[in-house]
Amino acid sequence: MALLQLQPIFSNIFPSKTPNLSQFHKIPKRPKIIIFGQKPLNPSHQSKRNWQKLSAVAQETSTEGDQSVIQEEVIGHKEIVSYDWTQEWYPLYLTKNVPDDAPLGLTVFDKQVVLYRDGNGELRCYEDRCPHRLAKLSEGQLFDGRLECLYHGWQFEGNGKCVKIPQLSAGAKIPQSACLKTYEIRDSQGVIWIWMSHKTPPNPEKIPWFENFDRPGFRDISTIHELPYDHSILLENLMDPAHVPISHDRTDFTAKREDATALFFEVTERTDRGFAGHWGREKDRSTPNYIPNFLRFEAPCVLQNNREIIDKNGEKNYFSGLFLCRPSGQGKSMLIVRFGNTRKPPFLLRLFPQWYLHQNASKVFEQDMGFLSSQNEILMKEKVPTRELYINLKSSDTWVAEYRKWMDKVGHGMPYYFGHSTISLPENPAVIEHAPAGFVANLSASQPAKGGIGTMHAPNFANRYFRHVIHCKGCMSVVKSFQTWKNVLSAAALISTAFAILVSGRQWKGLLLFSTTLCLAGVYICSTAIAMNTTNFIRTHRKL
Repeated sequence: MALLQLQPIFSNIFPSKTPNLSQFHKIPKRPKIIIFGQKPLNPSHQSKRNWQKLSAVAQETSTEGDQSVIQEEVIGHKEIVSYDWTQEWYPLYLTKNVPDDAPLGLTVFDKQVVLYRDGNGELRCYEDRCPHRLAKLSEGQLFDGRLECLYHGWQFEGNGKCVKIPQLSAGAKIPQSACLKTYEIRDSQGVIWIWMSHKTPPNPEKIPWFENFDRPGFRDISTIHELPYDHSILLENLMDPAHVPISHDRTDFTAKREDATALFFEVTERTDRGFAGHWGREKDRSTPNYIPNFLRFEAPCVLQNNREIIDKNGEKNYFSGLFLCRPSGQGKSMLIVRFGNTRKPPFLLRLFPQWYLHQNASKVFEQDMGFLSSQNEILMKEKVPTRELYINLKSSDTWVAEYRKWMDKVGHGMPYYFGHSTISLPENPAVIEHAPAGFVANLSASQPAKGGIGTMHAPNFANRYFRHVIHCKGCMSVVKSFQTWKNVLSAAALISTAFAILVSGRQWKGLLLFSTTLCLAGVYICSTAIAMNTTNFIRTHRKL
């Protein structure tokens, strides 16, 4: 039911008729595209090489009511601004889901970190490797409030200092270099943020603050998901309301493919750190007192969609869809989703348990997973900017074009990026452990949203259990509880059946068999609930 909260934010949208591209004006031949080398270049390097700079402008060209395509022309030097990806706060995790009894391994781009609570309950974050022999500390354990590497038992206190080495000779001192590289983290509005720079002090003013989430009476549903495609593709998808009625048709009552229609977009703000603007259905613009949706993208990877609605009593309610994206390696991303509003939820919605809303949110992402992972694969193979591959429509893709143009301005300060007119490929290829884009994309594209290979507990990032459940304390607890009840009811059904066979009285046999039936019904309900939390969505027309 994630889209239940989406109703006031993502209106029902998408062109109902597929455009005939042959009727569009021919796009002029594009000039040479800048493709940065394997290592990202800064602006000074570009000026020294005197490369041709491009800039894109949206132009509407249509023929007698046809959809318009965003076209490009060279208008001079392309704007590039100062940007350093390490001097940003990234959404690391939901505070409520940090494990109490184990370290947690996470990644920001290619930087691996370990997050845990020390003996005093304080959150700590280090580089995820032991200074001894580079073993992952996230594979270790918490021992008396200390972080212990399970390779040789080295232990570290909250400040990163090594306090125990079991193999050290009697009287020998622990080497001063046996300490961990720490990362600054902050807990803000229920989200843990990490500052990635070790050269520049953290700038607290850059931590995003979301006004609606601080309003009285504001309630939200927060979920976290690991996804097998690049964070830029994820952001594209999240700022694309046009796909909702088509891809998520009938996921709940808010998305219906017959409601797909043309959209309007109005960019009201462009800065070095992002853009913002209004959007909505074209046919709603003339509605009296109509208040459109408001979208804001802010560096490095924060997207929010807000709307204000005045009810029949004149009371104003605030709705927000907040998407906090974290790049977690080539071809991987992690997303924190928060839908909320100040309006009291209807009675029926309050009857649904949280785990049901979470599994429905997972279903929404699985509906798009095959498309987006294959899109990731094509971008990596083609190695050209998106303007060479996309056909962006003004009535559906304006935000996507804006986002890729923003990456043109700041991409030189990222490890890698695919912009609208320029790209910079990853300096180092992804290692297998990091779920390389090609492998995951191939798997998801050939078996869309089927969860890939193996059982529920197989470590596979296309599997719902590993994409969401292991990151959510609530859903993990629910799965364990249903599994326990399933085992208990199965045993009870077996015992009841055995007694029904042994007893001679007809009434007792009937009563025991009825008890067996109830137990088996309970087993079925528990199995269904477990499957709902751990099994990927498969579209009906793709089921074998």
